Amino acid sequence: MSEFELSIIIPAFVACLLVLSTHVPLGMEVLRRGIIFIDLAIAQVAGLGVIAADTMGWEARGWMVQFAAVSAALVAAGILHWTDKRWPEIQEAIIGVSFVLAATAGILILAGNPHGGEHLKELLVGQVLWVNIHQLLPVAIISVLVIAAWFWKREHLHGLGFYALFAFAVTASVQLVGIYLVFASLIIPALATRRIEHRWLRVICGYGVGIVGCLAGLVLSVGADLPAGAIVVWSLAITALIFAWLVWPILRMRISNEGN
Repeated sequence: MSEFELSIIIPAFVACLLVLSTHVPLGMEVLRRGIIFIDLAIAQVAGLGVIAADTMGWEARGWMVQFAAVSAALVAAGILHWTDKRWPEIQEAIIGVSFVLAATAGILILAGNPHGGEHLKELLVGQVLWVNIHQLLPVAIISVLVIAAWFWKREHLHGLGFYALFAFAVTASVQLVGIYLVFASLIIPALATRRIEHRWLRVICGYGVGIVGCLAGLVLSVGADLPAGAIVVWSLAITALIFAWLVWPILRMRISNEGN
């Protein structure tokens, strides 16, 4: 692999690691609560905030883009928390409607923009191969704060606290890797490890699935000159299947034998 390819893959891989650092444990909680599409909804609202800021002439870069995204996502988190308290039986449907409304609002805002299609594509699949240090720094700081809050205060994060933390995690990621990869990073490792009962072992295996899937996808994307976001999503899915059907049964057998 050439130095040029490495100079592209390494920052992109760091971006993926930052996304995985928060999304793997949060994804397991989302799966447990049965609110699978909250990630898509809040990520879409965060993207809508950036689109709106850009349309109003606010050139969102670095901290500015995070402020625009987080502000919109926190509003959505507050609304979803309120609806969860009032109508918990239809919360998943409300989350789905929120996603559709945010997505179509973005289309309407960009309707008169000659580059609207390009903006929407970047929002969905991201530009992970072209991230730079100025984008990684604010996301790294937010990710550290989210991880600290989750692992130290996890038992106290209920209701609005969980939704707000989730909003910060998602908006710190969507600008780097796009909505599709954000959702995949949240749900796919959680699904791959759902049969693991031990909490910390599940988290470790979830990180392993995410890291292997992202790295393999990035290398394949650069080598085959294919869209990185889409390839990484597929790579995560294939890695998850291999882990769930082949790797975990072998690990479980070894763990069981050592226990005996």
